Amino acid sequence: MEKPKISDPAENNLEVLFSEFGDMVYRLALVRTRSSTDAEDITQEVFLRCFRSAPSFLSKEHQKAWLIKVTINCSNSLLSSAFRKHTVALDALGEPSIEDELPDSTVYDAVMQLPGKMRTAVHLFYYENYSVKEIAEIMHSSESAVKTWLFRSRTILKNKLKGVIEDDFS
Repeated sequence: MEKPKISDPAENNLEVLFSEFGDMVYRLALVRTRSSTDAEDITQEVFLRCFRSAPSFLSKEHQKAWLIKVTINCSNSLLSSAFRKHTVALDALGEPSIEDELPDSTVYDAVMQLPGKMRTAVHLFYYENYSVKEIAEIMHSSESAVKTWLFRSRTILKNKLKGVIEDDFS
């Protein structure tokens, strides 16, 4: 016997929120964890938290910022968990490679090799179009720290991609 479908406005809003921001949350989780399975788990956790807490959003930008902050917090929790520190990567055991999930791009591959905070700052700045000030608020850091991460990232990327891509990263 099928259960009757209940029309819940909160559920409809969550569906709309997921269809609008689900890919962004997944990409950010993927950039932070470098694992498609962890990114899927984090994406699910982020929207579950959204459903449970039912925050009131002032605008689309507020929704996006809230989801990014929760994604970063969930990623940090996963990456710092004791379980994570005592496990072995499954890549060698047949898990799909992260490269299967990411855009086919030499630049993006180089970005994925950056250290965590630098990688996140670059992703938020160049792929999600956040300002330095917004990134500082999202990552609970100072603007000067974000500027430093972006500067160092550009330097690293410029050196890695020298000769491969002739663009100016300045």
